[in-house]
Amino acid sequence: MAEDYYKILGITKTASPGEIKKAYRKLAIKYHPDKTKGDKALEDKFKKISEAYAVLSDSEKKNQYDTYGSADFQQRFSQEDIFRNFDIGDILKDFGFGGGGGGFSSFGRGGRTRGGGFSSMGGNPFSQNMGGAGFGGSRQQPQAKGKDLEYEIPLTLDEIINGTKKTISINQAGSATAIEVKIPKGLTKDKKIRLAGKGEASPYGGPAGNLYIRSNPIVAQGISIEGNDILISQNIKLSKALLGGKIEVATPTGKTINLNIPAGTRHKSKLRIANHGIPHMKGGKDGDLFVIIHIDMPKKLTDDQKDLIHQLEKTGL
Repeated sequence: MAEDYYKILGITKTASPGEIKKAYRKLAIKYHPDKTKGDKALEDKFKKISEAYAVLSDSEKKNQYDTYGSADFQQRFSQEDIFRNFDIGDILKDFGFGGGGGGFSSFGRGGRTRGGGFSSMGGNPFSQNMGGAGFGGSRQQPQAKGKDLEYEIPLTLDEIINGTKKTISINQAGSATAIEVKIPKGLTKDKKIRLAGKGEASPYGGPAGNLYIRSNPIVAQGISIEGNDILISQNIKLSKALLGGKIEVATPTGKTINLNIPAGTRHKSKLRIANHGIPHMKGGKDGDLFVIIHIDMPKKLTDDQKDLIHQLEKTGL
């Protein structure tokens, strides 16, 4: 379960380092195991407030916590990461707690010292069983994953329909890295592919982040893409729109298709040619090709054309 470190310490995100330390000191004195005398619930409370202070008192960890949020932070950072460079022994000494006996003046990874405390080696002070102190091992969390990267790649309509290979240059840790990417068919604007482990390296020794490739379609004038459908504009004469007939349509894949124009077709009518659009990445039928009809209206008529129009007008057209 994600922990709200600010709520645990009873402070806000705007609290200063001094206010963070003051809040922890107050709670540490209240819930220190020397005072709770084996109460497991209160010992767990002490562990939580110490974890919260280990993060919020460290500017880098605090920044990561504020950036990722509590749930994502605890997925990225293990207990070992959280308590790295956190010497709770020195901190508690400042609060008036000494070592020896069952005290907690010096925590660490290495195990108990002869005095009953723990060697001050950094790491998670609660990771090993503490016998009478009642602290069990904390849950194991994965090492912090590296940052995910996102790259938008320009693709022609032909590349989106047929797939392709591209070599891209990614800035990783301040240096350019060339990566060959196989672009599958159907990588439209709303789709992305993931290249596992091709993102930023983890600063804490965990797995690298992922690289996400997004498509930025580059299409010619008069062509647009809606999902896996392609829309193209086609001009026809007024007589063709009125009387109907067939026209030749050049598809984006280079094919020529005879398209039937129904008599009385209106301006900007949308005529569908099934399965001549963009393939779906997961298979199945391709998208459709839609032909948007634009009727050419003559700007100037000849005398013969005017006479014919007048005759049509007399018929009620």
